[in-house]
Amino acid sequence: MINLPNGLFTFQEECSSFLVNKVAQLDSKEVITIKAPTGAGKTIILIDFIDKYLNTVNPNTAFIWLCPGKGDLEEQSRQKMMYHLPNKLTKNMFDALLSGFEAGSTTFVNWELVTKKGNKAISDSEKKNLYDRRTEAHRAGIQFIVIIDEEHSNDTKKANDIINQFSAKNIIRVSATAKKNDLYEFYPIDELEVIGSGLITKALYINEDVDYSGDFNSEHGYLIDLADKKRKEIAEAYKNISKNIRPLVIIQFPNSSEVLIEAVEKKLADMGYTYANKMVAKWMSGNDEKINIDGITEKSASPVFLLMKQAIATGWDCPRAKVLVKLRENMHEDFEIQTIGRLRRMPEACHYDIDVLDFSYLFTFDEKYKESIKENITGAFETKRVFLKDKCKTFTLEKQYRNKDIDGLGERETFLEVHKFFAEKYGLSNVRKDNQLRLENAGYVCGDEIFGVVRQGKFVTNASILDDKIGTFVRTSRTADTHTNGIDLLHSIDGIKSSVGMSAQKAKVVLERLFRNNNSSRNKLLSLDSREYYAFVINNEQKLKEDFREATSRLAKNLPFQFELKTSTFTIPEQELYRYDPSETDIDEFLSNAYKDYSSAMVVEGIRSKSERLFERHCEERDDIDWVYKNGDTGQQYFSVVYVDALAKQWLFYPDYIVKKKNGEVWIIETKGGEIGNQSKNIDRQVENKFVAFKRYAEEKNLHWGFVRDKNEMLKINNTEYSDDMKNEHWKPLKSIF
Repeated sequence: MINLPNGLFTFQEECSSFLVNKVAQLDSKEVITIKAPTGAGKTIILIDFIDKYLNTVNPNTAFIWLCPGKGDLEEQSRQKMMYHLPNKLTKNMFDALLSGFEAGSTTFVNWELVTKKGNKAISDSEKKNLYDRRTEAHRAGIQFIVIIDEEHSNDTKKANDIINQFSAKNIIRVSATAKKNDLYEFYPIDELEVIGSGLITKALYINEDVDYSGDFNSEHGYLIDLADKKRKEIAEAYKNISKNIRPLVIIQFPNSSEVLIEAVEKKLADMGYTYANKMVAKWMSGNDEKINIDGITEKSASPVFLLMKQAIATGWDCPRAKVLVKLRENMHEDFEIQTIGRLRRMPEACHYDIDVLDFSYLFTFDEKYKESIKENITGAFETKRVFLKDKCKTFTLEKQYRNKDIDGLGERETFLEVHKFFAEKYGLSNVRKDNQLRLENAGYVCGDEIFGVVRQGKFVTNASILDDKIGTFVRTSRTADTHTNGIDLLHSIDGIKSSVGMSAQKAKVVLERLFRNNNSSRNKLLSLDSREYYAFVINNEQKLKEDFREATSRLAKNLPFQFELKTSTFTIPEQELYRYDPSETDIDEFLSNAYKDYSSAMVVEGIRSKSERLFERHCEERDDIDWVYKNGDTGQQYFSVVYVDALAKQWLFYPDYIVKKKNGEVWIIETKGGEIGNQSKNIDRQVENKFVAFKRYAEEKNLHWGFVRDKNEMLKINNTEYSDDMKNEHWKPLKSIF
């Protein structure tokens, strides 16, 4: 019996019993998925399940417990099982290689040890490898059950191949973000039951009691001050009930943030918190970026601030972590639901009925967290590996890639092109006051204040964050400061330059020549002082991105130079991962596709656009099509053509389909959004530049080609001159040409 003084919570007992019953059934589905909120005690549930199954169903079973390779989770789980079930045999992978898989044993395996290239556990050698030991166990009549902890972390071909090698009776997948799949057994643990048990906090407060009425100079400084105030309040509450627990503040950085990290380190040092006095710890991407990490999960450990990069290590537990400061870089960073889960564990697995101790706290100005949580919670598609048909393996095309010796127009030419665009779009002139009115009328924000909108409120479940009726949205403002907002300006410029593939230096020069009064350019559109310029770029980052994108999308012509393209040979990848909808019931294999087992479940809304769905079904219904290949969107293994934008920047374009007809004709097809009524659905700003490059490539290679769009459930094709208006004569019915 599992060693727990008070036994399992009801929801844990029910989940464990569900697993025992399902695995004991001869006709149960092979895969069983458990959705367990972070903090629900999934390791305890699985240990209890193993104990009950071996004792009551089949002792001649060996369990394989697969864990992600971050944070030594497999050793943490093994140690926990050794403590709670000391009478059961546990092994690591090296033990299993030495002595094999024994009945009644549980082998904890780090994914990286069996999936990384060149590992010895699955390679041929004189010693026994993983597959040899598996074969011995099968011959001895031992049944395997595979447990996949944090199942979202290793969904790769190599991982699935290893899982399949065990020929397990059942595969149990467990994760906080597991998705329901009608092909699998599914058991969700109610988050409210976990809260009621006291294992996790009662709720998450976002930006609690933040006062936006006053000015503040630095986002990160302001948030850190708030977090430290809350930390001290929590620490005092623990002290009042004689608990030796030091609350921890996690400061989470976006991925590209070295300047921001230095600024935060200085802010903390000014407050008296440093690496030297052990009050600050650091855990970034590599082992060499760890400072004061040893023992940090202990309840009374010295560090009170932990600096971490974007994603907190899977499986990492630190129940004293109560406050999260999520910093932003004016980029769209993902906010993982597992990150929130790290905050919500109670340090002693119980509530204290003291609000400040029974809640967790998030401080952030990143308004994108809600969308990222939604993506983690609601994603519904899975992936399937398919293999290329023999008849397609010899097909080749010449593909193009960028000549990296050429990097678009120079700073002056770029400035002139962008200036011309703004002047034409908004009717701007040399009268700068008039220009400001016109830009403001178009939605640009001027002045020396920086504005924002943040979410504030109390959220009981992670899903409740998706409900706009819970909490409030508060508008913030502060006067721009050229010292403290320097990082914000750099981040906004970085966002703008990244959207159009421009260097940061070039984007900085162009923006200053357009809008700032610190140089002698006579072609300036605005003449903003430094504070106004900082606020203008930061406030209008999204609009500037859109306008820069639109400026670059104008038809590339009269370019000052020509350059030689780089080329290589393209062959269709022999295997591919395609997303599919597991809820589809009436599934047909698309026999025209280049891959075996490519099905209608892969050609559904949410995976394919309407024009793509219509085109693939159109090809499937014809009898003159030899095969159809759906090209990838990005990556060296896929077919690509180079196009240039209005600033002579090179980009790769990946046409959607390659089609071979039975008469030997090869067609390359790009699908675009069509029309509803007279309204275009095409959202690709670079469509004309792609069209021109595509046409040039097809003519040089003597290939058939076309852009295909949908209208009223019909498809039309164009391969002459591009027009967005599908009433234009150049758009012909697909069947008349293809």
